Amino acid sequence: MRLVGKYRFGPFEVDTRARELSKGGTKIKLRGQPYLILEVLLGRAGEVVTREEIQEKLWPTDTFVDFEHGLNTSVKKLRHALCDSAEQPRYIETLPRLGYRFVAPLKDMREPLSEGNLPAERAISAPWWSKTQCRVGAVVVVIAALSILIAHFSRQRFALRANPTSERVMLAVLPFLNFSGDSSQEYFNDGLTEEMITQLGSADPQRLGVIARTSVMKYKNTGKDMSEIGRELGVDYVLEGSVRRAGGRVRISAQLIQVRDQTHLWAESFERDANDSLALEVAISNAIASQVEQTLSSPHMLARRTDIRPVNPEAYDLYLKGRYYWNQRTPLGFWKAIESFKQAIEKDPNYGRAYAGLADCYVLIGPNDILPAKEVYSLAKAAALRAVQLDDALAEAHASLGFVILLYDWNPAQAENEFRRAIELDPNYPTAHHWYAYDLAAMKRSDEAVAEMRRALELDPLSSIINTDAGQILLLARLTDEAIAQCQKTIKLDPQFNQVYWYLGLLYEQKGMFDQAFGAFLKATPGLSDSTQGAATGTASHVSDLKGYWRSRIAMLQRQSKKHYVSPYTFAVSYARLGNGDRALDNLERAFDERYPSIVFVQIEPVFDSLRSDPRFADLLRRISAFQG
Repeated sequence: MRLVGKYRFGPFEVDTRARELSKGGTKIKLRGQPYLILEVLLGRAGEVVTREEIQEKLWPTDTFVDFEHGLNTSVKKLRHALCDSAEQPRYIETLPRLGYRFVAPLKDMREPLSEGNLPAERAISAPWWSKTQCRVGAVVVVIAALSILIAHFSRQRFALRANPTSERVMLAVLPFLNFSGDSSQEYFNDGLTEEMITQLGSADPQRLGVIARTSVMKYKNTGKDMSEIGRELGVDYVLEGSVRRAGGRVRISAQLIQVRDQTHLWAESFERDANDSLALEVAISNAIASQVEQTLSSPHMLARRTDIRPVNPEAYDLYLKGRYYWNQRTPLGFWKAIESFKQAIEKDPNYGRAYAGLADCYVLIGPNDILPAKEVYSLAKAAALRAVQLDDALAEAHASLGFVILLYDWNPAQAENEFRRAIELDPNYPTAHHWYAYDLAAMKRSDEAVAEMRRALELDPLSSIINTDAGQILLLARLTDEAIAQCQKTIKLDPQFNQVYWYLGLLYEQKGMFDQAFGAFLKATPGLSDSTQGAATGTASHVSDLKGYWRSRIAMLQRQSKKHYVSPYTFAVSYARLGNGDRALDNLERAFDERYPSIVFVQIEPVFDSLRSDPRFADLLRRISAFQG
């Protein structure tokens, strides 16, 4: 039976009308199947409720494939909410291979129906059906409860067939949990998560949006409630799962959850030989897409994922490892990724994705102590061209090639062809939108650049780098107030991400807010000494404070350049802000000769506004334009 009213056990209270669990007056987030299981167990308090009975009540066979996985996960969440333990249960006892039993005393907190009738508080096991009039009431209650349950399960059963709240459904693939007991396998789990995002992102991009890896990885091991995750990411559905890899076998369990009511719509487990990981991903993505397509009424969703090129298993494993390191976005991570991608190519010389990964590493690591600008971008372009040659249908290969053409060839018009091709192949690939925004900015198409960056943010809302670069795109578009708001949003998201303070400082300086600019620049450049800060914040005027900062920054860069590569473009920015046009132009000339990538943005960069009347600057712009045909 379904209880109707308020009930108490231990420090907890359940209001079945509102479907709420609370403790000491504080609501506890427990929804969907975990909550419904609690109601079922409370309705049979003290009795054994078999797994089959739970399945019959809560998991219609045509909406939930892997009942065992879903039930175990739901009971685990329920126990977590109740601070209960399977080993020493206070509330929910497990009877192995049979079912569950609610073992705590349960009290009815409803008001009396009439004076002298039902007491306000009593154990639920009291024989309330012993009187004739109560039998009639019981029948009414049971009929009402059954009606509610039938209505609920009908809605659940047909939830996937209902029209979505908007034309485009959004899905998040949460990081797959590592159940292998081996921390060295994290790269495989993270790689699998990213591959699932890629596979599902290509299903029906016009109607199914998939949140990018960077944002979903924020939820790794956080234990946040599904409704909270759904709200933060703006998604309708969440896919979560686990991986167990041992003895040459891989077992992957996955389940699809509707965020609105945390209903488990589908779940299944897959087991394959460990050398067949790619086939596993295709099997899972096909199964999930077949469920989502019922919502979208889109029978063509699977068309793009049936032609999978055979890949050497060792090469694929090395590719996953390379992406794992690449996503760390650190110099050391890039070098480790380069090594992994090279090893993957040795195992499979025709593996286009490994070449695309290699190109991405070179393009982001940029000029450094080991590779000067011309060499690093030559390597990036060669890898990107090879990736496209091997797999012209690979979105990431075209995005990589487009970014290299923009930054190395300084030809945004040609780069646009590659970005548009990448987005055509995979509209859900946020990096393509992210880099295309810069390409559009370089062509002075600022409105389109802003729109493209916003598209990247929709797909990767928690990415620190995309949020930060959104501020820069707004800065380049001269949308100063909007850019400041975006930077402040990014700081709330990730206050330790120093790069955002740099753009914020430039924006404040552009608006004449010199105190705020000075404070932002100091956060962006933690290497400045206390004495430097003191000198800059002395008795001078506000403008002098900033000039003190720029002088100190130049001195710091000069010290660093004696040990490591420092771009002349970086010096040019500091000299321009200091008002030393000749030294700024000298360094821009050097950056041009080195083929430093940021030169392509000189014509739109506000930081160089003070140089625009100088004939040398005009000549530099003419030579840059020559590369663009």
